[in-house]
This record gives sequence, C-alpha cells and structure tokens, in this order.
Amino acid sequence: MNVLVTGGAGYVGTSLVPLLLERGYKVRVFDNLMFGGAPVLPFFRNQNFQFINGDIRNKDDIVRAMKDQDIVVHLAAIVGYPACRKEPILAEQVNIGGVDNLIGGVSKDQLVLFSSTGSNYGCVEGICTEETPLNPLSLYGQTKTVAERRLLENSNAIVYRFATAFGISPRMRLDLLINDFVYRALTEGYLVVYESQFRRTFIHVHDMCRAFLFAIDHADKMAGQVYNVGSEKMNLSKRDVCEQIAAKINCHVHYADVGEDQDKRDYVVSYHKINSLGYQTTVTVDEGIDELIRALRVVQIKTPYSNV
Repeated sequence: MNVLVTGGAGYVGTSLVPLLLERGYKVRVFDNLMFGGAPVLPFFRNQNFQFINGDIRNKDDIVRAMKDQDIVVHLAAIVGYPACRKEPILAEQVNIGGVDNLIGGVSKDQLVLFSSTGSNYGCVEGICTEETPLNPLSLYGQTKTVAERRLLENSNAIVYRFATAFGISPRMRLDLLINDFVYRALTEGYLVVYESQFRRTFIHVHDMCRAFLFAIDHADKMAGQVYNVGSEKMNLSKRDVCEQIAAKINCHVHYADVGEDQDKRDYVVSYHKINSLGYQTTVTVDEGIDELIRALRVVQIKTPYSNV
C-alpha cells in the first residue's frame, strides 16, 4: 500500500511515519521543511521511504505527490490559533487553499484522512458530539471547518476532530498546553494559568497516529464521516492538569484572574462514535506528564519549539 503524508515532517507526521513503515507500507512524505528536516533523517534508511520537498500552496506540487498513492494523510497546516493569528494570510492559503489544491488532484479511489480539530466547536454548553453545530471562534478553527466541509463534499474522506495533543515527538512542540505547562514547571519553577476552570480534552500524539492506522483498517465503515478522537477519561480542566503536574514537579501554580483563550475552548467531548468501532486511546495524561518530565530533564531546550 502506498501512503502519502502531507506535513509529514511535523509533530504528528514524524510519529506516524515509523508506524506506517513498520507495517510495510511505502510511505511518501510531502513537506516544505519550514521547521527543518532533521526529524525525518532516520527514515531514509528504510527503502520504503520517499521524501518530496514541496509546498501545499502549489497545486502542481501536491498533484505530483499524490500520484500513485492509495491513501493521503493530510496533516499539512498552520496549526493552532496563535500561529494562524500571527500569519492569517498564510493560514488561509495553507489550511483552505491547500485543501482545495488537494481536492483538485485527488481521485475518488484515493482515501483522504484529514486531521481536523475540536476547536471547530468553539464555545459550547453541554457535551460535544459529531452532530454538535460548529461555531469556530478563531481563524484556526474557521479554516479547519471550511476545509473539512470541502473535503467531505468533494472527496472520499474521513475527518478526525482531535483533542489537544500532548507528548514527545521527534519534531517537538512546546506550544501545546500540557507540553508547555510541563516545560515551564521544570525550567521556570512556576505556572501562571488563566481560565483554570475551563475544560479541555487531550490525546497523546502516539494515539493520534494509531487513530490513522485504525482508519486505514476500517475505511469501509468510516469513509465519508466525521469522528471526534480522544478519550472521555481525559476531559479535564486546566486546574486538573496543573494539579497532576504539581504533584510530580516542585513548582508554584498561580491561578490568574486575567487572560483568555481566543478559541474559548471549554467543553466536554463524547468519543462514543469511534469507541463503538473499537478504537481506544492507550496513553493517559499522567503517563504523558511522566514521559515529558523524563525527556525534558535530559534534553535542554534553550529555544522552545513552537508553531509561533
């Protein structure tokens, strides 16, 4: 099987590619290396790995990359509301224009697995299911909402609305909430947290990658649909996360009265739809915090990796 991973040199992609190669798939990564190419270097030892340096904003580039591929895992994006706020034109060009370019070259025989986000729900009262009306409040959520709608209307796609990622990856990100909190607790000795009562939902990067493998195995049942991907056991408030971190790291936590999340993410998410098919996450927040502590105590990061 031939699998194309757009944005394959990124946080999720560099964790997904090894799993695909372990299955014996022929894996082609398409990426512009905006964060460098060091994380993909080990993959070149595998004869089933191929890399194409290209830009999702260039239709010819992505059409060329999709040639002869059975599955397209579309990860290429400007991720997170801070990064989209910093480069709004680029965000629309990549997150929406890139999807339009992909649609222009994909065939009905090719399966597209799209990485979307729970940020599409915006501010919600009650429990979010896949039927909850979308109300994205940030440019990031707005671009992802448009992109997933167009993919579902014009291609053979499975859309995943992921919880907030955490955990160690070869292309590390420290702008993700749990990763950021652990890093700051270790390096600064304190955390300043606003909207501590706001509830978020989380998923380890490894379980995100497992979800894509699950989609490949169950494509006949899942194609053409949207799935929330995460764990109801990890519907946690920011305060819950901070307390877990403080129990492991000697740090001070200050719950501030000012500051806000532009996405207004404060919700509980149902994962019943994908759980009913047999998918379950395997890594808890507690285990992820332990992993982060072990890694970040050894690897001294002077300049935090971020999408901003």
